[in-house]
Amino acid sequence: MCGIVGYVGHRPAAPLIIEALQRLEYRGYDSAGLAILDADGNLAVRKRAGKLEELACSLQGSLPQGNTGVGHTRWATHGRPNDLNAHPHSDCRGEVVVVHNGIIESHHQLKEGLKARGHRFLSETDSEIIAHLMEEALGRGLTLAEALRQAMAVIQGAHAVVAMARSCPGKIVGARVGNAGGLVVGVGQNEAVIASDLPAILPFTRHVVFLNDGEMVEAGPEGVALRSLATGALIERTAVRVPYDPVSVAKGPYKHFMLKEMMEQPEAILDTLRGRVDLESLDLHLEGVDPSLLKGVERVVLVGMGTSLHAAMVGRHYVEQIARLPAEWDNASEFRYRDPILDDRVLVIAVSQSGETADTLAAMVEARRKGARLVAVCNVVGSQATRMADGVVYTRCGLEIGVCSTKTFTASLVALYLLVCALATSRQAIDRQALGQLLLPMARLPYLVGELTKRSHEYEALAHAFAHYQNFLYLGRGIQYPIALEGALKLKEVSYIHAEGYPAGEMKHGPIALIDQNMPVMAIALRDELWDKMRNNMEQVRARDGTIIAVATEGDEEVQQLAHHTLWVPPAPTLLSPILTVIPLQFFAYHIAVRRGCDVDQPRNLAKTVTVE
Repeated sequence: MCGIVGYVGHRPAAPLIIEALQRLEYRGYDSAGLAILDADGNLAVRKRAGKLEELACSLQGSLPQGNTGVGHTRWATHGRPNDLNAHPHSDCRGEVVVVHNGIIESHHQLKEGLKARGHRFLSETDSEIIAHLMEEALGRGLTLAEALRQAMAVIQGAHAVVAMARSCPGKIVGARVGNAGGLVVGVGQNEAVIASDLPAILPFTRHVVFLNDGEMVEAGPEGVALRSLATGALIERTAVRVPYDPVSVAKGPYKHFMLKEMMEQPEAILDTLRGRVDLESLDLHLEGVDPSLLKGVERVVLVGMGTSLHAAMVGRHYVEQIARLPAEWDNASEFRYRDPILDDRVLVIAVSQSGETADTLAAMVEARRKGARLVAVCNVVGSQATRMADGVVYTRCGLEIGVCSTKTFTASLVALYLLVCALATSRQAIDRQALGQLLLPMARLPYLVGELTKRSHEYEALAHAFAHYQNFLYLGRGIQYPIALEGALKLKEVSYIHAEGYPAGEMKHGPIALIDQNMPVMAIALRDELWDKMRNNMEQVRARDGTIIAVATEGDEEVQQLAHHTLWVPPAPTLLSPILTVIPLQFFAYHIAVRRGCDVDQPRNLAKTVTVE
């Protein structure tokens, strides 16, 4: 969760930016920096690897002077965390300065093209590309806002960017594309602040404008102007006053925490990748797992409860197909009662968003007693599970307030995928080329998930048509079976509708007796190696007058003819596809629950963390 801050106004920018970055420290980072521009166009850039405190200490008594500036806290994706790769970044002439949150998917081609045109790069990051593109545009006589707009049209992926230029003192610009990073604009008296999140802004002003996907902002002491990134046309939007209370700040512009957390999934996925995958060198580094812990593993057992169990079930596919090791999953509440066969050659992976689930902790105790190796996949730093484990892969989702897990589920899948890639590397089950083929598609994941979250209105319309049903059947095969379980669980949790997830091959062994006009069937039917099998299942449902809602690969005309309603997902590698297919199911459950008047953030009888057996 890179933290972004930009300020323009009448006050000294440096202390204000440092204070705002401190309010974003909860997002996590490995380096920090700021750039300050004075009225004469003099630019000062200061940045350091490590914590913000180290940057602040280095500036003691020598704060850069100026009333315009940008600041950033970074988690690495391209280039190791060091002073050189810390943000802000500028072009080789030092004309444009940018801070950036996102992954530029086409960075290699763009960088090579810029080099061919004489640009010299100062860092290993992809973010620096934006500064060079803007510097070229300014050289052609474009305004600062137009320069950013042109740069954003060239780069691919989901991004949040704030920039300034020496030739334009007293101006900052920002843009947002996709849902992998938000931007909020605070409008004050003769000043403006642009930041990643509300906590950075509210101490200075409570009048804010939330930037939507495909929008940009130009800010100066005289005010702010919103524009469309596509056309450059002005957008009329009045700033809203945000009450300065913790709940309103945390919820932002969303009606429910569950909706907010579903919309945060692109950034949660991005943050789970940050600092672990270097997409330039294709290095993989899990800071919480010593490589020696994975050497000599001969079997893997994954345990969890509820949504975390479904993540563990997907994880088994990762272990078997990537690391080529025998793997099994188990419900943590049953694991210790069957006297499992474990020793020091077995790796037990405990998945728990809270790290405090009683049954999962008990399973870990049993694994420890029998000498197994332990790794926790968890969202809460310092939780009991992370203290018990030999290694930890944190999901870095930030606080998840909604009782029903959403962003922690998709981030857990990403964490498991990275862990298994590291496991496969440790036992030489894959070479460097194969590792690259596994890691490179992950760069596009935040963008693809962001595109799915933008279809919320489609899911809402479908949910309204099905909100009166009392029973649902969810079907999936292979790696999509756990997603069928997760989709059914979400519907049960938030809408109180009875729903069951089944492996599709099991349908004719009982559930088919239930299918009629009153039993909608949600079929996860992607164009993968199991497509023909899922098609047969859907035909059998149609033959019994069942209504089919299909989660399908975009452009699949055959499934569109079979299904009554279709929820599209973009093509992706099979192992990564569950991260996409679960998104429509989350939104479908949410919108049905809202339609039925349910308390989606605190469903009846449920708790966020189950601390008793």
